Amino acid sequence: MSLQPDYESYPPAFRPSSVHPNHGGVEKESAEMEAAEGDGVPVIDFECMKKDEEKVKEACREWGFFRLVNHGIPESLMSQMLERARELFSMAYKAKQAALASSNLHWMEGLNVPLNKMSQLHYEDPTLESFRSLLEEYGKHQARVGKAIHEALWRKLELGTLKLSKYEESAKYLSEDTGMLRVYRYPRCLDANRTWGIDVHTDSSLLSILHQDLVGGLQVYKDHQWIQVNPVPNTLIVNIGDMIQAISDDTYVSVKHRVKVNEEKERISVGYFVFPGDDVVIESSKYKPFTYAQFRAQVQHELKSVGFKIGLHSFKRP
Repeated sequence: MSLQPDYESYPPAFRPSSVHPNHGGVEKESAEMEAAEGDGVPVIDFECMKKDEEKVKEACREWGFFRLVNHGIPESLMSQMLERARELFSMAYKAKQAALASSNLHWMEGLNVPLNKMSQLHYEDPTLESFRSLLEEYGKHQARVGKAIHEALWRKLELGTLKLSKYEESAKYLSEDTGMLRVYRYPRCLDANRTWGIDVHTDSSLLSILHQDLVGGLQVYKDHQWIQVNPVPNTLIVNIGDMIQAISDDTYVSVKHRVKVNEEKERISVGYFVFPGDDVVIESSKYKPFTYAQFRAQVQHELKSVGFKIGLHSFKRP
């Protein structure tokens, strides 16, 4: 079978002739679980965050995430990121294979880049090297935004009043050296009801900041239903991760979310994730003390042994 030109860039398992009948397995949902119309996602103005204490607090408590506007990242840079990502992903699979990772569990391929190693990466292919330089610039903006949001959470949500042992300063929790950019493509899927781009999960991070294109597909779980998060140009989606949930004694819950694939269009997203340092001890009245390194190792063990992440529940106090 000869592949259509736009499928030459897809990992072999994602090409039309290779769709597995048992790949993923999207179950039919009850009416209660159907995605809600619209999203109603709370909107936070980055420039007014200091004045919107109650609004930020409510968004993190009731939703676990919010849409961020006026974040200061140039619109031209955000547009260029998506355009160049599409250019990179459209390369023939063999040409980009060394730089990208595809998943056997999810219908996506991606580029995972630690920001502290960005300057050490160099690619012979000019498309990859040019994109690396763009990621470096974009990563600096995301690190700035992530740090400001974390400081606002710490200050406005009074996380610093909790029992935090010797790690009382917010800077001890947010380690900028851990910042990671993940650029993902969710290819078109001719049978979109058989698999997920990414299945239901929570993020292990402190914070995750997502920039998505206009295709859509992101869904979050709230009030016993899946809500479509509508794509809005030049905005970011910020969600609370597992580490903030633990630090806040479950006051702010790491939101469950997933990505649905599309039969007609591929989706591009760029995510920024930031974590505590490996040796930072997370203390909470709800969970036994653990370091982030221990948490990460536990999650990896769970993925290998039971096939899914249990995460914070594994550290729950009796």
